[in-house]
Amino acid sequence: MPTETMSPRERWLAVLQRRTPDRVPMDYWTTPEADARLKAHLGVADDRALFERLHIDRPFSVTPEYVGPPIPADQDVFGITYRDVDYGTGVYREVVENPLARYTSVDEIEANYRWPSPDWWDYRSLPAQIAEWTDYPIRGGGSEPFLTYKSLRGQEQAFMDLVLNPEIVHYCLDKLFELAYQNTLRTYEAIPGQVMITYVAEDMGAQEGLLFSPKQIHEFLIPRMQRIIDLAHEAGAYVFHHSDGAIRRIIPDMIATGIDVLNPIQWRCPGMEREAIKRDFGDQLIFHGGMDNQYTLPFGSVDEVRREVEDNLRILGAGGGYILARCHNIQAVSPPENIVAMYETGYALGWR
Repeated sequence: MPTETMSPRERWLAVLQRRTPDRVPMDYWTTPEADARLKAHLGVADDRALFERLHIDRPFSVTPEYVGPPIPADQDVFGITYRDVDYGTGVYREVVENPLARYTSVDEIEANYRWPSPDWWDYRSLPAQIAEWTDYPIRGGGSEPFLTYKSLRGQEQAFMDLVLNPEIVHYCLDKLFELAYQNTLRTYEAIPGQVMITYVAEDMGAQEGLLFSPKQIHEFLIPRMQRIIDLAHEAGAYVFHHSDGAIRRIIPDMIATGIDVLNPIQWRCPGMEREAIKRDFGDQLIFHGGMDNQYTLPFGSVDEVRREVEDNLRILGAGGGYILARCHNIQAVSPPENIVAMYETGYALGWR
């Protein structure tokens, strides 16, 4: 086996800069249940030990300290109420009350709702947070406001609003994006030059096609995303864009905004076939993901996992520009043996 000559941070940076790394970087996203199960399977106690055991290069995410008004245990900072829902192998926090659902105008929201202030977070702890992780990429700032908007209004109402109440959508997204912008700016100011990756996301795709029309994406999302993307680039950070599903139709528009990395490459969705995505966009984007967790990781065999890793390295990794990862959070239903096989195969075959 070759010898590593780069740290995880150096490895990511080489890929982002279109240089040749010592090997393909590998990222790790998982649910708490799957993470605990994998660590128990391997007999490791913490993230650092897990990363070293499986040669994982996951970025370290910085988070400012919340110092604002007290938040009830069943709510978040936006006043959205949650309930734990057991799905058999783990628990998800599901929204059960949408604080803006009952309002029918911007005036009503302004009169009855208090938006979070960026001053409710303290960024002074960020330098200490990264002190032990300087050899890993640092991720900070970013945005995903329509996800919050859906929870504020209710998912069905949020999509109806795009047609019936566009003024409410514009008003709320302005508030949410401004909060995200200030969070991102203050993160950069707290640890200047340290943030490598900023996460700019919106789930614009479903299994078969877009959740929004392209016109709606251009009206409601892209202009606001552009502010965050420009801010990230001004700070020297790379923009990591996450959008699930069949998003082929909107990829050129996102490239035009300046995104650097595209995740998660759900290649089983129509239009997201790896060969075509690599052929058409591989010289403009870094690809992150590609490991299917709808079938392969949870239900496939170890041999199927290994073959998929090999295919991803051959197709998405051709000529560079690829970071191996699962398509979304690894779920608890995924056998630890499959997860280990993914990383061990990526490590064995990913050398340049």
